[in-house]
Amino acid sequence: MSTMAAPASSLSYTSQVFAPVDRDHQVERVGGGFETEVYRTDDHRYVIKLKTHGDHDLQTALTRTRSMRSIAEAFARCLGPKHSIVSDYVLSEDDNGEVYILAVQPFIRQATPLEQVNYGALGVEARNRVAEQLHKILRRSLAFYRETGYMPDLYGLSSSSREDRARQSTLWMLPWHLWTFFARRNILRSCNLLLTAAPEHRVILVDYDLVPWPSLLRRIYFAIRALMCWRDHLLVVRMHRHGRTSGQ
Repeated sequence: MSTMAAPASSLSYTSQVFAPVDRDHQVERVGGGFETEVYRTDDHRYVIKLKTHGDHDLQTALTRTRSMRSIAEAFARCLGPKHSIVSDYVLSEDDNGEVYILAVQPFIRQATPLEQVNYGALGVEARNRVAEQLHKILRRSLAFYRETGYMPDLYGLSSSSREDRARQSTLWMLPWHLWTFFARRNILRSCNLLLTAAPEHRVILVDYDLVPWPSLLRRIYFAIRALMCWRDHLLVVRMHRHGRTSGQ
């Protein structure tokens, strides 16, 4: 967003668009997805997911918000309350009067993205708990895919900056994304699934968006992801037994 100014820290941004959630309008960037910039409020209470495309028409923004809420609620029901969190949706104007959608979630303290977890350092009991949850999440996602033709994004897209996120989310990067599913991405290296601290060790999905690609590409994408779920079952078994992932 051209109206968002970065102050002293390159990770901090100030914009009127954050006013409904943060009083001083200043937040810290913590990540980004296909069409989302992810920020954390400076009091560490909330995560704000800013949809990168604004609308001049309020009715269009309302329609998009209802659709996003419906998808998020369906994904949350798919995984169940133990593995999901509440997402609230707010419409907010930026300094230029464009309307943006904010998805607001509670910030989960002492939780680690699976891509940063050292499974070898987990004890046997902890690996048992994590493996059991991951198998359940995979089974529920596959059942949801058979019912609807799509599924929650169990992997996610990590980016180092807004520019990097925009580059990775373009359609011409689709072949690269599909290749990484085979060669690099798996559920044990997810950035959309968080592992809470001991003793709970609960696995939670934090992304509830549907991939914003045309219908045919999206069908191909989800068909490949469904196949990868079966591979991920095997990788979880390997982690459970040996404390290692495919890259270790």
